[in-house]
Amino acid sequence: MATEVQVPVLSAKDFASDQDVRWCPGCGDYAILNQVRRVLAAAGATREKTVFVSGIGCSSRFPYYMSTYGFHSIHGRAPAIATGIKLANPDLNVWIVTGDGDGLSIGGNHLLHTLRRNVNVKILLFNNRIYGLTKGQYSPTSEEGKKTKSSPFGTIELPVTPLSIALAAEASFVARAVDVDKNLGDVLQAAAEHKGSAFVEIYQDCNIFNHLAYQYATDKAAKEDHILYLEHGKPLVFGKNRDKGIRFDGAHKPQVVELGKGIKEDDLIFHDEADENLAFLLSRLSYPQFPEPLGVFYRVRDDCYEDLLEGQIKSAVAARGQGGLAELFESSDNYKV
Repeated sequence: MATEVQVPVLSAKDFASDQDVRWCPGCGDYAILNQVRRVLAAAGATREKTVFVSGIGCSSRFPYYMSTYGFHSIHGRAPAIATGIKLANPDLNVWIVTGDGDGLSIGGNHLLHTLRRNVNVKILLFNNRIYGLTKGQYSPTSEEGKKTKSSPFGTIELPVTPLSIALAAEASFVARAVDVDKNLGDVLQAAAEHKGSAFVEIYQDCNIFNHLAYQYATDKAAKEDHILYLEHGKPLVFGKNRDKGIRFDGAHKPQVVELGKGIKEDDLIFHDEADENLAFLLSRLSYPQFPEPLGVFYRVRDDCYEDLLEGQIKSAVAARGQGGLAELFESSDNYKV
């Protein structure tokens, strides 16, 4: 009689490696690391089937601090390497950790194609709006006019919007959270459960080179008036007293309104995670003109790249046979020297 193998239930601490965590004291990366460990434990993940892949940057030290498999790869190429890992072994639970500099500058091309292919990987983009590892140069997400070591007179270009880029690339899951906010765990759990490319932008504080960039979204006394938690099927309501909302005006443009002055919740925009147009509109709302949305913007189910590729291989083998290397080498023109 076969003996049933008991798989041990892992805790968040079981996903911590023996390496000293070496980020600057107070860095937002610590909070993200702790939440990721908790989510993996809650999801019943195993260390031998989990892989973290990173590029270059402060956030890219992440694999060292996880007691899983991991690759600290090269600048911007984490999505390409993670795709190869997923294709080689689709059973693996693959996560990508990148930053606004690593993922949206040199790595932008690889990020776009991973999202459009819907490879079943989870992508965490830490956005601190600065280059931290190389000591404070402006990044693709730095605000216009930002004065840094590489832009002493202020940046002259507009910042990119990561969520808008992800949606334009046909990502099947797009979300945003803040490193120290209560909804980060919920967003990470939703991403972990999603089958397909899950893109999560995380506002992260670099307390050395861009401290308090997101103070409006973290200050306990004021943040409720500056952020908007998205809930599927619920109206866009926000504010410390939940007395504000967002509706369309006569020109179908979003506007902030106060409830109770002839305006009811039924008059507001209702969030629909399957509405790509609404998700894009929400991705364009930004502080201070609007409260900044947090949560799941867009979520749909679609075929995953690795499943389609496996099906294509099976069809080819069924139609042409297994084949072999010798046959492959001799199948085209050969030259004798």
